[in-house]
Amino acid sequence: MPSEIRSGIAGASGARNPAPPTARGAVPGGNRPTVPGGTSPALVWLQWLFVGFAGVNLILLPSGSDVLPLRVTALVGYSTAVVLSVVAVLRGPERGRRITIVVHLTMAVLQFVFSIPVTLALLGIPLSVTILALSRPRFPRMSTRTRKVWLVLHVGVSAGWLGVAFTMTVLAITALNADSHPVRHGAYELLHVVDLAAAIPSMFLSIITGLVLSLGTRWGLVRHWWVLTKFVISVSIPLVAGTVESALADELALRTVDPAATPGGTGVALTVCLAGFTVALWAATILSVVKPWGRTRWGRAADAREREARRGDPGGTSEPVAVGPA
Repeated sequence: MPSEIRSGIAGASGARNPAPPTARGAVPGGNRPTVPGGTSPALVWLQWLFVGFAGVNLILLPSGSDVLPLRVTALVGYSTAVVLSVVAVLRGPERGRRITIVVHLTMAVLQFVFSIPVTLALLGIPLSVTILALSRPRFPRMSTRTRKVWLVLHVGVSAGWLGVAFTMTVLAITALNADSHPVRHGAYELLHVVDLAAAIPSMFLSIITGLVLSLGTRWGLVRHWWVLTKFVISVSIPLVAGTVESALADELALRTVDPAATPGGTGVALTVCLAGFTVALWAATILSVVKPWGRTRWGRAADAREREARRGDPGGTSEPVAVGPA
């Protein structure tokens, strides 16, 4: 058969049986989607672990500290999180994924507040952050105006947090070296007030605004080493503050009621702890300005997926690419 006739037949056959279109977000020549819809077994186990962890906190909260409004808030928060977590697991990977993201994006921050009546709640923060990262959340990019508003808020509250940490360090040094009882005890009492009234709100707002900025801009939460390091610093400080610093401050405020009592080694430990917070926050400030170290492996993988998505969807209609551990 002449080649021209064979070509014509092939063309006609192709017209009658066109090749299937490339799925949105799929890579041409492959079957790997840009945004996976499955859920890893580790994520499911971590969600059940969080349900158990929240249950333990629900048992401890009725006998927690005397801050009744915070205990009620934590009871409602953990109860809601338990119900939604169970629903998310039972609904399956894709339909439950959004519920999981909303629950743990909220709980990663709220558990700072819940830790006031029950210190154990602090351990739920890294658990929620891990579940959130494995869920690989996708967020729309902010407009320039919105980004600037959130950036101003983040810079303002972060600078305030640094100022509060420095103030608490000065108070600890003053109390440690004071010769008079009123100055010594008064400094520790004032330190406790500043901790509750300024340090907790400022760290709470700094982490919220930082999360919004990282997830809503090109920087992402785990794409760049400087952003990831800043986030680790921001989460580590409240963990240490809730488990170590607050206990030291409370002990010193009670001990120095006695005019003959001295801060001793506990006062030194509190001073070192608060000075460490100040140094860590200065390091986070420097990272924000210098932006060192380049992309993480997750950032490089996300960039590769975005390039593949653009090649497979030249019209620019592909869905956003998730950022997180693959």
